[in-house]
Amino acid sequence: MYSFEDFKEKMTKYISTLKGDIQQLHNQLPKMDCCILTELEKIQQSFMKATSLASTYFLKLYLSPHTKEYETIAKAVKKLSELRHGGLIVIERTESIQPYLKNGIPIHATISSTLIQTIFYPGNPLHDGAIYIRGKEIVSAANILPLENDFSFPIHLGTRHRAAIGISKYTDAVALVVSEETGRISFTINGNIHPITVE
Repeated sequence: MYSFEDFKEKMTKYISTLKGDIQQLHNQLPKMDCCILTELEKIQQSFMKATSLASTYFLKLYLSPHTKEYETIAKAVKKLSELRHGGLIVIERTESIQPYLKNGIPIHATISSTLIQTIFYPGNPLHDGAIYIRGKEIVSAANILPLENDFSFPIHLGTRHRAAIGISKYTDAVALVVSEETGRISFTINGNIHPITVE
């Protein structure tokens, strides 16, 4: 993971590129006589890269005081993404999330990338719910979380994403979600969802 100075340097480059692309489009627009969709897509891709960079950096800041196993969790999430295996991992921070969990199966195991991947392997009886992590331990799996019912969120967000948003609205927990349809990785905090790139 890079330092704050590295993060600022990379973010500065992304923002400079965005500014240049937007300014170029702005200057060309009055005399443009063709479709601008390609230019807009280029700007959107640059913006998404900047968003992902910021989200990835701040996710570690949110998690590192509460679990020293961030790298192990990140490794598991990256593998789930590559395999298109859906996953939902909730990391407790200062507030207990236990009052919001239902039907979880106790695990009480040391966090390992292999164990997380195994739990979310399609067909595994535990793969449909959320893993609950506290400190260095996977406390339980197959947990049912409260769902976010605010339908102003994008319609493509499925049950895992709504559950991740829900638990992060009720507590200060951070939830990591892997989409089985796209392999995209996101995290939620304070009821908001952010895309990330795990390196």
